[in-house]
Amino acid sequence: MNRILFAALVLMIVSAVSVHMIQQAETEAASGASPGASPVRSATNSNRSVVIASDQGHYFTEALVDGRSVAFMVDTGATQIALRESDAARLGYRPRTSDYTVRVNTANGEGRAARVELTRVEVGDITVRDVTALVVPDNALNVNLLGMSFLSRVRWTQDHGELVLEQ
Repeated sequence: MNRILFAALVLMIVSAVSVHMIQQAETEAASGASPGASPVRSATNSNRSVVIASDQGHYFTEALVDGRSVAFMVDTGATQIALRESDAARLGYRPRTSDYTVRVNTANGEGRAARVELTRVEVGDITVRDVTALVVPDNALNVNLLGMSFLSRVRWTQDHGELVLEQ
């Protein structure tokens, strides 16, 4: 009798997890998440936690910046959020040439960036308001960077190929 109850319990748990995974896959498909971006999922220990899986040692995620979806690579070595100029323009940030006064060092060498204030950045259930970012010319940066101007305002840990953000 105990074995039957145990088997029934295991079957219920597996069914619940399967339904959740199917719903998550459908949600991601409907949202049009960009390829290469790891899906963000809520951690089980908090309502305001997300887990980002590693992709060959890097963490890619989708974030909402002022309500619009933007693909990012999480970069703890980046002081600020760095937005490619084309993505910043899509979000409504169009600095003038004279605004590019901040010196930056990128993988492509030294360059200039323009400082902007993002109203809201959301990664899953995590929301950070009034976040400083830099707009960088597209030829200086291949991917948007989710840097320390966001990460320093949340708790984050890295373990077993997952990055956990908590607020």
